[in-house]
Amino acid sequence: MCGIAGIINYNSTEDMHETLKSMIGLMQHRGPDASGIFSYGPAGLAHARLSIIDLNSGDQPIHNEDRTVWIVFNGEIFNYPELRKELISHGHRFYTQSDTEVLVHLYEEEGVDFFHKLNGQFALAIWDIKKEILLLGRDRLGIRPLFYYQNGGRLVFGSEIKALFADNSIPRELDPQTLSDIFTCWSPLGSTTPFKGIYQLLPGHYIQFSRNGIATTRYWNLSYSELIDSKRPLAEWTEELYDLLYDAVRIRLRADVPVGAYLSGGLDSTFTSSLIKNEFNNLLNTFSISFTDDRFDESSYQQIAAQSIKTEHRVINCSEKDIGESFPSVIWHTEAPILRTSPSPLYLLSRLVKSSNFKVVLTGEGADEVFAGYNIFKEDKVRRFWARLPESKLRPRLLERLYPYIFTQGTKAQAFLYGFFKKGMEEVNSPGYSHMLRWKNTSNIKTFFSKDILETVGDLNCFIERFEATLPSKFMSWDALSRAQYIESTIFLPNYLLSSQGDRMAMANSVEGRYPFLDHRVVEFASKMPSRYRMNGLTEKFILKKIARGLIPDELVERPKQPYRAPISKSFVGSHVVDYAEELLSENAIKNNGYFNFQKVKRLLTKCRNKSGDLLSERENMSLVGILSTQLLDNLFIKNFPFQSVRDPVRLKIFTY
Repeated sequence: MCGIAGIINYNSTEDMHETLKSMIGLMQHRGPDASGIFSYGPAGLAHARLSIIDLNSGDQPIHNEDRTVWIVFNGEIFNYPELRKELISHGHRFYTQSDTEVLVHLYEEEGVDFFHKLNGQFALAIWDIKKEILLLGRDRLGIRPLFYYQNGGRLVFGSEIKALFADNSIPRELDPQTLSDIFTCWSPLGSTTPFKGIYQLLPGHYIQFSRNGIATTRYWNLSYSELIDSKRPLAEWTEELYDLLYDAVRIRLRADVPVGAYLSGGLDSTFTSSLIKNEFNNLLNTFSISFTDDRFDESSYQQIAAQSIKTEHRVINCSEKDIGESFPSVIWHTEAPILRTSPSPLYLLSRLVKSSNFKVVLTGEGADEVFAGYNIFKEDKVRRFWARLPESKLRPRLLERLYPYIFTQGTKAQAFLYGFFKKGMEEVNSPGYSHMLRWKNTSNIKTFFSKDILETVGDLNCFIERFEATLPSKFMSWDALSRAQYIESTIFLPNYLLSSQGDRMAMANSVEGRYPFLDHRVVEFASKMPSRYRMNGLTEKFILKKIARGLIPDELVERPKQPYRAPISKSFVGSHVVDYAEELLSENAIKNNGYFNFQKVKRLLTKCRNKSGDLLSERENMSLVGILSTQLLDNLFIKNFPFQSVRDPVRLKIFTY
């Protein structure tokens, strides 16, 4: 993995060198091994390198034979050996062994159509000197980030927003509408970011920027087929899926450095780790998180997995104090408010990986989205079934399968659960039915916003209108499960899971995550199978469990799904008070920033302190983290930028035309 940056200025001649140096200097965590800058005419490209493939000759920017096409690239193209062989047969000459150079020649051969040939996770920028066109592209699922700011004939881009802010001409201001969206669905909606004027290139899209302006094109979209071969035997689906996952793991082990794996103790990571250990790497190193708070700890399952697979296993133990102390660094890297502390332990986990001298890990992310592993999919199914007979006393009892612990807390807790899931239950024709209940519940924390912010942003109905405008034309022709999976895979997955918990927390410590379940062949295959093979009844990941059985212990195949979570309020205002939280949540700080209503924040803080976090509701915990992370974001990027010093690029090379 790497960090890329660049400036295209058609308006006037610009000395870009120092700005480009600062841009990659702010991203040295993404690329601590080497740096390079190329500038010619209206274009400047910069790169910070994390060396994984072609350690000796793969420094970027990289060019074609006559130096008329230049690229900076962040990511991996896993099928690059096959593409390279094909390109050589067409007469292309290579001067490196890297996957990056393959892209230059593939662009020469195919133009913008080359994206369809790539199996990878990437963000790239190609400058075509002859055409004077910049091409920006991002992988299908949004594994790697790419941001840009355009002002007329000038465009600035980078792997992280902080790189763009190295350009002092770019304003730094939080966007109330995106804050509102995050406080509704946990992530930005569409191409917006928490900062006004800064946009993300959406997954599966590319941009062409020329003297004629900017044009965005979608080259891939997740689609669920209406024409499914329902008569095909399950055994055939299972066999083909195993072969696809086998190959997805195989090509993700391509590296010139050691590759490890995250091991959570769940089905997904245990399955991929078992494949690696049994088929490819007998000396596999695995890494996991344990918690001092037993409510969040899964270490007993992790030990079962590690002992079964026989890996060299390392664990980092995470406490409330660790989360509180690391949180400012976490927000510096997420570059967005968050409603959970879950990224913090992953930040500490990647630090363990780095200290163990690993640069690459395979993880199980994506399996829950691709094979319907989350409770939200089960809730949708139960509520639709219940809605057919709303007065039934038996149908809502299916919720006991999802939340058995609630039914041990007495009739009051049970009645609350029924009441919660019954809200809006009969609105089954709403496109967002599967997620509407969660969005409504989360959006209640917007009551903490100040009057000025509330007057600026739209209500939940406005959010729903904008959400529905993003849906593909055939969306309502898909079955209910597929619709729910599409929403989860296009909003939550790229904008939160793969960003705040994925790329950012790993790359903060110069670690690259790779995701076999997000190989586009696996995703497309799963989208074409009958939905009952993804979730059968209320059995999540039905087909994945089929292929995992016999490869990993039955105890891990059958264990109840436990969402990954981490301690929240007690990390900041309980027994582990952190100074920055006291300061940023003070009356002066809240009123000066103007994002939140201090009286409401004050009442929340009083409740947090009195109850030490143990009896806070889910909504109250989300509110505290959302408020604190927003205050931190303002402090780090608006008032005190840069939070960390801008370092001189490592081993900087200047490339010329």
